Amino acid sequence: MEQASFPGIAKIFSSPPLRITLITALFLIYPFLVSDYFIDIAFYFGIYALLGLSLNIVLGEVGLFDLGHAGFYAIGAYTTAILNTKFGVPILVLLPLSALAAALFAYVVFSPVIHLQGDYLLIVTLGMGEIVRLALINNPFGLTGGPNGVFGIDFPSLGAFLVIDSSLEYYFLIWLIVGLTILGLTRLQDSRIGRAWNYIREDETAANASGIDSRSYKLLAFVLGAALAGVAGNVYASKLMCVSPESFTFWESCLIFCIVLIGGMGSIPGVLIGAAFISLFPEIFRPFAMYRMLIFGSAMILMMMFRPGGVWPRKRGAVQYESLLGDTGRADV
Repeated sequence: MEQASFPGIAKIFSSPPLRITLITALFLIYPFLVSDYFIDIAFYFGIYALLGLSLNIVLGEVGLFDLGHAGFYAIGAYTTAILNTKFGVPILVLLPLSALAAALFAYVVFSPVIHLQGDYLLIVTLGMGEIVRLALINNPFGLTGGPNGVFGIDFPSLGAFLVIDSSLEYYFLIWLIVGLTILGLTRLQDSRIGRAWNYIREDETAANASGIDSRSYKLLAFVLGAALAGVAGNVYASKLMCVSPESFTFWESCLIFCIVLIGGMGSIPGVLIGAAFISLFPEIFRPFAMYRMLIFGSAMILMMMFRPGGVWPRKRGAVQYESLLGDTGRADV
């Protein structure tokens, strides 16, 4: 007697639309099956997913090292906190303004140094992140509250029509933003910009020789990554109703960096896996609080030994040079 087969199940996991529908349904149902505690864990999973996706543009797509990404996260959070508490600007209005502030900061900082490569650029990003944190501690113009931070941030609202003030509503807010970000980045990967980024990552000298303006595209990657980190800072600040420099340390930048490495550079599903690991790891090993860092470090070493490309590495095809060429024969991307 032949064994029963399950072609329906195989079809679900082999078809991207059905797979996306299944995952979306799972995210919609999840908060109604668990307590607020686990909804909050899923919220921070979303925050780290958004931060990982933002760094993935810089590190995964273009191959530029960034160990100061928490600085952009802080710019978005403090822009929200200061403008809301000092001037009463609504949180939802500040969502694009936080992204713009972080993006503008990235443009100003990296325009003079974008030509640097490898370790030199890494040192600049590390210094940038620490300068932002120390500036917040020093309370410039009496705006940042020093080490105590800023308190009394409002909930996101649209008048009396919509007020986001519960764990459930914040869960849907952050995952709506993450979903839209994934949709946009997926389209971007297949665009001329995405192909140019891949070309620069594989061989910047050849990309420049082909007519691609690598400086502009690398700067664009930093600006877009910073903007997404600024959005994460906005949602984070409104959820906690306060911000302080302790939330944006070098360790936070390291965690965001690890998210991309764990999942696989350039891989969007990999970033989600990495974010899940970073956000769920402290909860799983809470009974072993004294040994969590030891376990975390050991897990990272083992993964680098046996899965150096990440848990879900991105399958990269050859860069289609012809698709980068404009009508004049120049790589006008």
